[in-house]
Amino acid sequence: MDRNTLSLALCGVTALTFCGPVSADFIKDSKASLELRNFYFNRDFRQDGSAQSKAEEWAQGFLLRYESGYTDGPVGVGVDALGLLGVKLDSSPDRTGTGLLKSDRERPNRAQDEYGELGLTAKLRVSQSTLKVGTLLPKLPVALYNDSRLLPQTFRGAWANSAEVENLSLDLGRFDRINLRNSSDNEEMSVFNGGNRNIVLGRTKTSDQFDFAGATYKWTPNLSSAYHYGGLDGIYKQHYLTLNHLLPIAEGQSLKSDIRWAHSTDDGGSNVDNDAFGAMFTYALGGHAFGLGYQRMSGDTGFASINGTDAYLVNLVQINDFSNEDERSWQARYDYNFAALGIPGLTFMTRYLSGDNVDLRGAAGEGKEWERNTDIAYVVQSGSLKNLGMKWRNASTRSNFGSDIDENRLILSYTLALW
Repeated sequence: MDRNTLSLALCGVTALTFCGPVSADFIKDSKASLELRNFYFNRDFRQDGSAQSKAEEWAQGFLLRYESGYTDGPVGVGVDALGLLGVKLDSSPDRTGTGLLKSDRERPNRAQDEYGELGLTAKLRVSQSTLKVGTLLPKLPVALYNDSRLLPQTFRGAWANSAEVENLSLDLGRFDRINLRNSSDNEEMSVFNGGNRNIVLGRTKTSDQFDFAGATYKWTPNLSSAYHYGGLDGIYKQHYLTLNHLLPIAEGQSLKSDIRWAHSTDDGGSNVDNDAFGAMFTYALGGHAFGLGYQRMSGDTGFASINGTDAYLVNLVQINDFSNEDERSWQARYDYNFAALGIPGLTFMTRYLSGDNVDLRGAAGEGKEWERNTDIAYVVQSGSLKNLGMKWRNASTRSNFGSDIDENRLILSYTLALW
């Protein structure tokens, strides 16, 4: 199917948005790509008495993305599409639970052979403001979609963004459903890690309304701050402040500061009560980067977020996010970009995190945990395999109140621009 045919087909599917002929810009400014993502996941449970010795699966993902341009006129109209397909390559009943594949409802502890979804998004543009309605992939402090497995998590709703005022970006919207990273079903939302009063009569309390708003202001090219609000109706509400600064020191040297603070409370249907502070400072020198981070939880619960999403925390890493009740954690990180040695595309990262002071609610002593991560990645820069990415992610975590895990992820990815 060529570009014109696909554009016209998608226009017809979202006829609600179009009331006139498709303009040249709608087609000329469109773009489409196909990402192939091959994912092997192995998680080895090391603690005594574990119900499952390991979770191990292998799968192939296909991500088709299409973005149209906008029609001419004071109100530009367009449409985006996202096609997702996950295919099982290897799994078994005693190795499920990796988050790569969808569970088979009719056969317990088995993964479906394939799963997927098609998401359509209608969009309007007026001046420097846009409105998108349909399938969304938010990157907001109060709602951060999860893309750590085979296919990304998606949201359904409406999202308006305005950049009419120079250096100021405003966001406003509502989500009513989520589709988890290993699912093809749009579901209502619930709170994760905020407490246990969201369990009512043995069932998880859910909501079909998450409202959000935010403002981000760039004071200088290197300094920005933001405030965001998010509220899961009848369950919890959250206020989030962020500050980002990049300080150039000398040629090839800089200091980056990332400071975050969130205040979360219940909204009648949970016991959410949490203040979360986090700060990450990264010193860059040539191809090297040295980072130090600190994170502190306070209140009667851990950090609250929508189920299935990534928590917007400085100590969110491969396995843990160190956001338990009263937890204090620190992080030491080192990155190296081999482009400094004439090998562009090759990168290395390693980090260590340690957390303590976790409130174990009646158990003796305090909860403690640590995690170590190492990533090695390479993206082919030229030739017939250009854009082929290879990544090995290794992690180990130990805890006196949770799971002891050794984990490896091998990811091959290739993105083909269709036009």
